[in-house]
Amino acid sequence: MEWWMILIIIFSSLMFLFIIGVPVAFSFLFINIIGVYIFWGGNAGIEQLIRSIYRSIASFALLPVPLFILMGEIMFLSGVAQNMMDTLDKWLGRVPGRLSMLAIGGGTLFSTLSGSAMAGCAMLGSVLVPEMEKKGYSKQMSIGPIIGSGGLAIMIPPSALAVLLASLSRNSVGELLMAIIVPGIIMALLYAGYIVIRCTLQPELAPDYEVEKTPFLEKIMLTFKYVLPLGAIVFLVIGLMFLGIATPTESAATGALGCFILALVYRGWDWSIMTRSISSTLKITVMMFMIMAGAMAFSQILAFSGASSGMVKLATHMNMHPMFILIFMQIILLFMGIFMEPLTIMMVTLPVYTPIIKSLGFDPIWFCTIMLINMEMATTTPPFGLVLFVMKGVAPSNTTMGDIYKAGLPFLVCDAIVMALIMIFPALALYLPNLMK
Repeated sequence: MEWWMILIIIFSSLMFLFIIGVPVAFSFLFINIIGVYIFWGGNAGIEQLIRSIYRSIASFALLPVPLFILMGEIMFLSGVAQNMMDTLDKWLGRVPGRLSMLAIGGGTLFSTLSGSAMAGCAMLGSVLVPEMEKKGYSKQMSIGPIIGSGGLAIMIPPSALAVLLASLSRNSVGELLMAIIVPGIIMALLYAGYIVIRCTLQPELAPDYEVEKTPFLEKIMLTFKYVLPLGAIVFLVIGLMFLGIATPTESAATGALGCFILALVYRGWDWSIMTRSISSTLKITVMMFMIMAGAMAFSQILAFSGASSGMVKLATHMNMHPMFILIFMQIILLFMGIFMEPLTIMMVTLPVYTPIIKSLGFDPIWFCTIMLINMEMATTTPPFGLVLFVMKGVAPSNTTMGDIYKAGLPFLVCDAIVMALIMIFPALALYLPNLMK
């Protein structure tokens, strides 16, 4: 059987299972069992599948994933993030779209403490949206900035999805975490620029209001109390890794320990916060690792069947510039983001994309950075973006999904601009990783 026929059968079977509602992890497992039985020789293939699943998750490089998720859960449940938002609010002057700018600034800061886009959106939405409604903000300026900034948790370390992407593509976790810093900051700046320009041209979208003045000394005290300690957490996660003092796993462990200490200092020992944080982290981590275990075996089946090598030959023999092939690959990812969540997209496409990228001679860290931007867009792409559903859960009752879709679209355009910039100027992603070498 030709490789392309095998590829069509495998992917159409996988899509069929997704459509009928079979959980992603079990869909991969079902396809894997049938595939290894056919291509790997019956019962011997099943035994090899078990070994492959074990090797895919028994990896030291994956340990930062639960630790990054735990950091975000502790910050969210302990109220530390809320104190940070209150302090940032006191520093903002009377800028156009003041509360929208607060959402961008707060979301960016929270992203340096949490690897979860959904946690960031939930925190910002529950805190800011009711206040924005009272001040007469339009839904575009209340919901949109929160959707955009919530997704920054994927693009600013610590990012659990970046760790998974690096592991799946067999690249350096530390280098990819460094590579996404500059693109993440550019995205935040574009969001802020869009808000200022839009609110200056259409001030009715975000009406001006009187801001309570806070003494300068009080703002300094609050900053030392609630913001600078968070800077220490950022250093523990990013600084130690950049300086080469600690591995990504060690940095994640010290960051999680630092978050526990902060929660203890601010809230005291609260068993409910600790148990809820650990329970939520376990649920998310098990879900991710089950999907990942199935996807790693799935990539081996594609390679063994000849489908991966066939795709590589097709891509390299096309009479087309490699950059156009890269753009086409991103368009496919954007389309898949309409219907699927990021982790599933990565599992389905990386087994095919990784060998193609290597054969075309692209830098794998640069490609992973572009792909991660695409995955960030998938969380906010209608109709099935996970962040959109989280936003619906915390938004006022009169908010429709149509309102949420409309509010998020300008920020998707900003994301697309950043993706284009990284394609044109690879140094934006590769400068920091190169400093580590």
